[in-house]
Amino acid sequence: MDKTIKSALVIGGNSGIGLALMIRLLERGCETVYCVGKDPINEKDIEPECREEILSHIVQKACNLVNENYDFLTEYQDVDALIYTAGFGRVAEFSTLTEMEMDNAISVNLKGAMHAIRAYYGKIRSATPFYCAVMGSIAGHIASPLFSVYGATKSGLCAFMENLNVELAHDGIENRILDVSPGSIKGSNFSGGGNHLAQLYPLADEILDHMLQRETVYIPDYDSVYRGVIERYQKDPMQFGVESYDYKTPRISDKPQGIIGYLSGTFDLFHIGHLNLLRRAKEQCDYLIVGVHKDGSWKGKETFIPFEERVAILRSIRYVDKVVPSFPEDSDAYDAFGIHRLFVGSDYLGTERFLRYEEYFADKDVKIVYFPYTKGTSSTQLREALEKK
Repeated sequence: MDKTIKSALVIGGNSGIGLALMIRLLERGCETVYCVGKDPINEKDIEPECREEILSHIVQKACNLVNENYDFLTEYQDVDALIYTAGFGRVAEFSTLTEMEMDNAISVNLKGAMHAIRAYYGKIRSATPFYCAVMGSIAGHIASPLFSVYGATKSGLCAFMENLNVELAHDGIENRILDVSPGSIKGSNFSGGGNHLAQLYPLADEILDHMLQRETVYIPDYDSVYRGVIERYQKDPMQFGVESYDYKTPRISDKPQGIIGYLSGTFDLFHIGHLNLLRRAKEQCDYLIVGVHKDGSWKGKETFIPFEERVAILRSIRYVDKVVPSFPEDSDAYDAFGIHRLFVGSDYLGTERFLRYEEYFADKDVKIVYFPYTKGTSSTQLREALEKK
């Protein structure tokens, strides 16, 4: 069996174990690694002596998986390995998790991985060797209180991979999808200690070795730690859960994960300019809230489309996560939702209103983003055309 990987796609490879895996792939003879991640690679994470050589073989693409746009998967059909390490979670009581965190965890931890596997399933089902590893979690195999949504997404992901591997075996296919389910990963941001590649390389080597053997499950430290953990869980799941709850309590975090954005508008006579505005806003946040004005009176203009219909249109757009009636002041969205970004057109830059907002947000973790208007269809053009008729 040929175990040479010439090119690989690593989704979530911009940091942590994903970055360590990419470097190890290249050191093992892989010619090109395509890296898809929310943020660019922090070059300082790579050892200076090999940084230039490593980066020359990595092709980076920025993509925020919470947008649920998987078109990029069609760009890398020449690869012979797929590794998915993207994912996030927060140790917290379920009641403190935001809608953003729930929706985004499902999008990144579960749906993104499923779509990636689906895009390459033809290769996985072929007679040609194709290697695939997906980051599950020990939380996907046992009860994990205070990790409720994260555990649910990982449970679904692990079950998904197990079922596909059964189908592959039944059909006589030799390729497999490796479920990598660690407890904690020392040396990564996920563990809260920052990225330290030297600590991650041994785990990266183990993952690649198990993937190349086309195994189905790899739980790091299984014999020394997790065999006993799983046995305790199976013996008494409720008691195990209580003990796990107490163990995690010191790690509870009150800070929601992700960037919440807000913009407001009338969105009358919806057109491509509106769509581009929403798309650009969602590219800069993980959860986009749109406030809709009841009518156009604030600008002294008539609205043609009823408020309820404008809301329905916006709710159907994939870039929009939540639609609400607009606030009297855009700054009110901070008190209501704890926003991190306020999006607005550049024609408001320097106005009394937004100078006031800038002063209000000066001591808060909020950035006002001014978008320049692009040429094309505008509401003014449409309104003038209607009025002429």
